[in-house]
Amino acid sequence: MRSLPTRRTVLGASAAVLGSGLLAACSGSSGSSGAAGSGHGSMNHGGPAADVTEGYLDPAGPEVRAAEAARKATGPLTEVKVTATATPLDLGGGVTVRSWAYGDKLPGQEIRATAGGTLALTLANNLPEATSVHWHGLALRNDMDGVPGLTQRDIAPGGTFPYRFAVPNPGTYWIHPHTGVQQDRGLYAPLIVEDPKEPLSYDKEWVVVLDDWIDGVDGATPDAVLAELRKGMSEDGAHAAHGKTPSPATGGSGSGSGSGSGKRSYVSMGGHSDYLGGDAGDVVYAHYLINGRVPADPSVFTARPGDRIRLRIINAGGDTAFRIALGDHELDVTHTDGFPVERTKTGSLLMGMGERYDVLVTAKDGVFPLTALAEGKEGSALAVLRTGSGTAPTAGTRPAELNAPPLMADALKAAGAAALAPRDPDRTVEIRLTGSMTRYNWAFNGKPYTPDQRHPVKAGERVRLVFANATPMWHPMHLHGHTFALGGEAGGARKDTAILLPGRRLTMDFDADNPGLWMMHCHNVYHSESGMMTVLGYQL
Repeated sequence: MRSLPTRRTVLGASAAVLGSGLLAACSGSSGSSGAAGSGHGSMNHGGPAADVTEGYLDPAGPEVRAAEAARKATGPLTEVKVTATATPLDLGGGVTVRSWAYGDKLPGQEIRATAGGTLALTLANNLPEATSVHWHGLALRNDMDGVPGLTQRDIAPGGTFPYRFAVPNPGTYWIHPHTGVQQDRGLYAPLIVEDPKEPLSYDKEWVVVLDDWIDGVDGATPDAVLAELRKGMSEDGAHAAHGKTPSPATGGSGSGSGSGSGKRSYVSMGGHSDYLGGDAGDVVYAHYLINGRVPADPSVFTARPGDRIRLRIINAGGDTAFRIALGDHELDVTHTDGFPVERTKTGSLLMGMGERYDVLVTAKDGVFPLTALAEGKEGSALAVLRTGSGTAPTAGTRPAELNAPPLMADALKAAGAAALAPRDPDRTVEIRLTGSMTRYNWAFNGKPYTPDQRHPVKAGERVRLVFANATPMWHPMHLHGHTFALGGEAGGARKDTAILLPGRRLTMDFDADNPGLWMMHCHNVYHSESGMMTVLGYQL
């Protein structure tokens, strides 16, 4: 028996304490400390914080420590050790790649903790580059958020870092690096925070992780893909570096552009989705995966006819939205991004990168495809639900449920205490999304990310974020350390990641109840690393 939360604890920030200390962090070995670095991704790792936080709270300062103490973690302690390492990965169907992963599995080891308890995870970095761990969706203490150059130093090759924090809210989350484009390798794992008073009844739980895969295929790496994207596109859509027309890419996943040198190009050209407002993405992927398996050799979940199954679905992709359906089944949506919603039934869901949905299904008798279409691209991911006899679905299987418009988060309402209390905003922060494929210059307000950017807020405020998308591309917007009411309405679904279509505006209301310096960014990893990031900063 499992159950869903009916209440969420709103964690208040403590009163501000003047002054700013040094950021406890780690670079090279467990337990070392130093000032925050001044960069993100590949920029300025590990430098001194200097005056970039002047007038703002320190990510490891007294206000953050007081807010953590107020969470009063009295539940169980979960201790986990994870190693980030270069390793071969078997994707099934005879496809083996060499990539980076947490351990030797894809996805990485599932992490389970209990709301109200403490999670202590030590990351050992056996990679050839610095890295970090970000806890996507968790409203945790700021100095554990895992953003190098902002909340911690890089974890250097050969080093370790002990993450430890109170786990505030139950739900479906995940972990990944916040360093360069590392997330588009195999560095991700599900994080499930269980509710000790779970009110939802079900028989089995199926964690489903979606991904788009390119690393190690024909020598490709996400860094090489980013370098190609940064060359931009000509105004007629040809790749500016070579001007060739699209040609089929190997791997059966879509169209790429010829490089003129015999090398495969991974720049996407011509992918279109009406649901995403036009251009579907920037990257052609070789494979689309569910739980680390290609469609030709899918993972299989076994159950009995009549079982109630809770699916926890995570989009860990780098550049791909997925439209997902379970053949011959109706999805009963119970949560998005960890928080409960008014129960809504649908045949399919459309999920941007970083989004999560929990759904319930009552299993029928037979063999059924769980299909995730790469929205606006060619190809799909596949897993199988087996409860009885029947012919296994193939990679080309398309459940009829995918023919109807998919459900998206703006159609959902927060359930019960997950609804944000009605209140006028004390502060409105307006941000314009800018950039194009022509120059690949994604940014906020025309300015690419620099570590000294701050959008100020104060503890206790109701803040309204208004994002205006002036680009021709859709963007999944992600806010660290908080959840917001989607649409700026008290009853809007509680989210931390939301799709913003081209030419549209996206309003998010949240309570400033978690002090620190928090990233806001597009969760297309190539857009964020190109500059579409900024910082929400609590003022002293």
